[in-house]
Amino acid sequence: MKDSAVRELLANFLTSEDAHAGFDAAVADIPEQQRGTRSGAHSPWELVEHMRIAQHDILDFSRNRNYREMEWPQEYWPPNPAPPSTAAWDDSLAAFRRDREALRQMALDSSLDLTEKIPHGTGQTYLRELLIAGDHTAYHVGQLVLMRKSLGIWK
Repeated sequence: MKDSAVRELLANFLTSEDAHAGFDAAVADIPEQQRGTRSGAHSPWELVEHMRIAQHDILDFSRNRNYREMEWPQEYWPPNPAPPSTAAWDDSLAAFRRDREALRQMALDSSLDLTEKIPHGTGQTYLRELLIAGDHTAYHVGQLVLMRKSLGIWK
């Protein structure tokens, strides 16, 4: 298999909706008044913001030599179940999409050896980080879809 074909598959994996709903479908049209409503352990806001924070952390780790490890779990989850404002919700979605695109571009960057160890890491590779980003998002998107179903706000 050609390197470019693998890179394309990996880049598409980060945004794919082939086997399940993706992030964009899962967050579409969530009523503002239900963004902070918990169903089970989390609210839509908590899951969306957690996905954003975790994905940004993976991206930051992958490209920042001065990366600072965050504290689990407190720095990976928002402090409240509801977004502080509509703007905060919109900003979180935009930031998630921006970082997802940066990860896609990292996957497509042929000058980057995806199997190379990240210089400031402890053995992690770029490929590992990209796969973790996609896997983590898919896991929480599934939770978000189930939550929306239980709240009666899934199509």
